[in-house]
Amino acid sequence: MEKNESTLPGEVRAGGLGVWAPSVMPTIGVELSDEQQLACVFRVLAADGFSENIAGHITWQRPGGTDMLVNPWGLWWDELTAADICTVDTEGRVVAGKWDVSPAIHIHTELHRLRPDARVVIHNHPYYVSVMAALGMLPELVHQTGSMYLNDLKLVMEYSGEVDTPDLGVELAEQIGDAPVSILANHGVIVTGATPEEALYRAATIDRTCRLAYDVLAVGLPALKIAEGVMVGMQQSLLERGSQVYFDGAVRRLLRDHPEVLHTS
Repeated sequence: MEKNESTLPGEVRAGGLGVWAPSVMPTIGVELSDEQQLACVFRVLAADGFSENIAGHITWQRPGGTDMLVNPWGLWWDELTAADICTVDTEGRVVAGKWDVSPAIHIHTELHRLRPDARVVIHNHPYYVSVMAALGMLPELVHQTGSMYLNDLKLVMEYSGEVDTPDLGVELAEQIGDAPVSILANHGVIVTGATPEEALYRAATIDRTCRLAYDVLAVGLPALKIAEGVMVGMQQSLLERGSQVYFDGAVRRLLRDHPEVLHTS
């Protein structure tokens, strides 16, 4: 039998839009304002178990601007509407909106300041990420969807409590560096992305990635290894093709069940 050499050891497989791009895609069905788009991100992640009750925040520093859209203090992610979204300046001061924001806003202001590429910053304490954070370890990438995080995961080991001042925000931002996804020991995770779609897909998938890794550890058998060359192309396909597909489908599902998320008043 002739050996299939389409994926030779060490070979890097291409992926993403450069290999295949859809000619037409289903739409959400409505045009979203920025506030509506961010409110949908909160609701989708809450429904997928990414949130931990009252904890967490997401900021979006839109292209060409320095102010950030963010959730207010006091509302759970699964009850947010577009009308609740606040705007803060680079110092974390509320410049638009009817609520206060978390003192942990400095996690975001300083990371945005250090990382111009990180237009969206998502932070919370999903359960299986928190298990990995408690163990002080990164998840082993044991499934093809985990390829999304190839060379993109970082473990920040130092835990010093609430990040509620600019100085503490600077320290954390420097520890995170250029990592798109950072697991914070004894704490949670910070996910960044260039767009809400990309950041949402990374965030929506990281807890399942950690759960798979945890379950494999619990079985006590070694996981099958995925060739890094295969993961390279898979990572491109997931981020370049999958981000928009995930966002659109998740928002369509959300709007069927909770159309009030789009309320602007």
